[in-house]
Amino acid sequence: MVKLTPEMKEVFAQQKVFAAATASKSAIPNVAPVATVQLVSDDTIWIGDNYMVKTLANVKENPHMALYIWDPEKKRCFQIKGTVTVKTSGPDYEKIKARIKEKGPHYPAKGLLILSITEVFECTPGPHAGKKIE
Repeated sequence: MVKLTPEMKEVFAQQKVFAAATASKSAIPNVAPVATVQLVSDDTIWIGDNYMVKTLANVKENPHMALYIWDPEKKRCFQIKGTVTVKTSGPDYEKIKARIKEKGPHYPAKGLLILSITEVFECTPGPHAGKKIE
């Protein structure tokens, strides 16, 4: 099981908007900004779905996603990869829905994407850029 380190969690916590990358079953890529993102455990991230169209279609066809996290001050960045499960009901969905509605009652809170982390890569410029973090 891959877990985020304390340093990665610190960089993660500073993010306001994440770049989420997906691809269709036929390998057509998509990158979208996502803002309701929550680290719920060392190996699980929740992503709220308000307006996803291509991202949602992609993870239903091909459940793989990558998130990019970046600290411009320390010039640290990581790529988090994992598999996605989509929920539109149940206790976990209700929790993310409540969080979204706190931001504004006009947000639709259509669903919850649960990203189970499978790999983390270093992407800070330098000799370790692109290397998988064990």
